[in-house]
Amino acid sequence: MIRFENLTKSYNLNGRRKVVIDNLCATLPTGKSLALLGRNGAGKSTLLQLIAGNLRPDSGKIVSDGTISWQVGFGGSFHREMTGAQNARFIARIYGVDTDSLMAFVEDFAELGDQFYMPVRSYSSGMKSRLAFGISMGVKFDTYLVDEVTAVGDARFKRKSRAVFRERMRQSSAILVSHDMSQVREFCDAGIVLENGRLQFFDDLDEAISFHQAMLA
Repeated sequence: MIRFENLTKSYNLNGRRKVVIDNLCATLPTGKSLALLGRNGAGKSTLLQLIAGNLRPDSGKIVSDGTISWQVGFGGSFHREMTGAQNARFIARIYGVDTDSLMAFVEDFAELGDQFYMPVRSYSSGMKSRLAFGISMGVKFDTYLVDEVTAVGDARFKRKSRAVFRERMRQSSAILVSHDMSQVREFCDAGIVLENGRLQFFDDLDEAISFHQAMLA
């Protein structure tokens, strides 16, 4: 369960206050993987960052009774001077998971070779994405926050990413932002649509997609 209690988030845009999340009160059900839909600029990524704790709301709070991931594949918190291996080890300690197991999983999954033991500042964007996704999948959460992350890498790595993510979804749920409706249908079983700072929940995923597409039209 994830509950929003009078959640509000705004930004200062050219001297004007733009409200992205407007006094949101809603409860997302346990055990469902949700597609987070909405037009460009509706605030989907902002809402994910609020849930992950990367952003602070203007007011209100988010309450959960389970563990929630950071945004899957997000490598913005990596220490550039540390190696990929050291970053993985550090995250394992923070989240209380077995260090050796996480290191082994990430090294095998990310396929970085010797670069796994080189500073992250030397990585290409694709290498950082593979490291980030590997660490994200190596730590088990009740709910994963996903923002188009399975689209990273070449075709083979995309298939590999989708396979491991599908495996995680057997025991966990997700909140997934994607413009690819085939991906939405593959991983989600219900939907939420964000519009004008408010959320509308649909137990039927096809209804959520139809409502979203009608808004875009």
